[in-house]
Amino acid sequence: MSKYVIATWEPELPAFWQSSGKATANRNLWISIPALMFAFAVWMVWSVVVVNLPNIGFKYSTNQLFWLTALPGLSGATLRIFYSFMVPIFGGRKWTTISTASLLIPAVGIGFAVQDVNTSYPVMLILALLCGFGGGNFASSMANISFFYPKAQKGYALGMNAGLGNLGVSAVQFVVPLVITAGVFGGLGGEAQQWVKGGATKAMWLQNAGFIWVPFIALTAIAAWFGMNDLASAKASFSEQAIIFKRKHNWLMCWLYTGTFGSFIGYSAGFPLLIKTQFPDVNPLDYAFLGPLVGALARVVGGIVADKLGGARVTLWTFVLMIAAAVGVIQFLPHGDVAGNFTGFFWMFMLLFAGTGVGNASTFRMIPVIFLTERQRAAEGKGHAAKEQAIVDANKEGAAVLGFTSAVAAYGAFFIPKCYGTSIAMTGGPDAALWCFVGFYVSCIAVTWWCYARRNADMPC
Repeated sequence: MSKYVIATWEPELPAFWQSSGKATANRNLWISIPALMFAFAVWMVWSVVVVNLPNIGFKYSTNQLFWLTALPGLSGATLRIFYSFMVPIFGGRKWTTISTASLLIPAVGIGFAVQDVNTSYPVMLILALLCGFGGGNFASSMANISFFYPKAQKGYALGMNAGLGNLGVSAVQFVVPLVITAGVFGGLGGEAQQWVKGGATKAMWLQNAGFIWVPFIALTAIAAWFGMNDLASAKASFSEQAIIFKRKHNWLMCWLYTGTFGSFIGYSAGFPLLIKTQFPDVNPLDYAFLGPLVGALARVVGGIVADKLGGARVTLWTFVLMIAAAVGVIQFLPHGDVAGNFTGFFWMFMLLFAGTGVGNASTFRMIPVIFLTERQRAAEGKGHAAKEQAIVDANKEGAAVLGFTSAVAAYGAFFIPKCYGTSIAMTGGPDAALWCFVGFYVSCIAVTWWCYARRNADMPC
């Protein structure tokens, strides 16, 4: 057996956890975090690139630009379905290395494509789809980290991995506007393009939006190969994991996580272009990175709070907050001849992003607890061996559900920008799309309260 494979892993035993388990789990977590952060950066890079394409000579319509923003969400969500089951099949170390290294393909591809205004739109669409590799990584990363930590600390571990990993969305929207203003890689990075708007011109190296991530991705993939571990107890075939499709709570949590993470990633993808269309006098790249930053940091806090107060209670009140914030956003948008209020719009969106972050953590705190409780109930009165097996089964099911729910929710990265575009095309503004989101959050409150948060709920968590 390889030195990277751990044969026995028992995080629920205090002696094991304190002697070696905690240090090993933390090492894997702190390599997983940057790998996930760069995955999110590649996944969301088009949200920044599309804002600059028209200014350097690419003749794309607004609808075509929204498609480039939305397609990474579509492919990323679809890949997550498959990535959800990869860790138990390949091992966390091997799969983290492979999936991280795959990010080099779209990063390098974008760097070359944007240097030529004659690059065809279909090529750009393919590169946008390839950025979905970054979206897929989240499902496998969260499933992997969930195996390493005991029940009492899963909220913390998953919150840290996802919350700090989600910083990649904010990082790409903060870093890219800076690095495209200089020839960071000298002659190796290619010639500058001419950015033209009105009568103003300036040099721009839009290729750096892709190239800047290449060395960091390569280093992280190497760190994963030499620094992470595979857990023998986490091994499972697809058929063993497929039992989750028969579990009611898998589908209920897909619904709730779509409300939280689907909102976070969809709002992140569409925020820059939404600002540009609704407040044309505002530079969207001055503000766009702040929303994902708030959401990512709120997820870290949300995991800790959910460990203390319970995931269901935190999730319920988070959706209430998100409804209030979404209605606030609508009030501050431009309406007909009435100019919008960007300050109010911005702060309502910050509140909305904060709600998505906390909700992301609290829903992911719910999942391992739900499946452990369900399997332990089924093992009651069947002896010690059955109880031990219940924990193993619960960890495998919970990890698969974490990945699968994240796959379903990730379609928000496609649907929210497209809902904006459709709403604007049909009604002249994004209000109709936002009201649809509010209605969805109401349904999430109903599901959370009835199934998990009310007194005598079927599965309190």
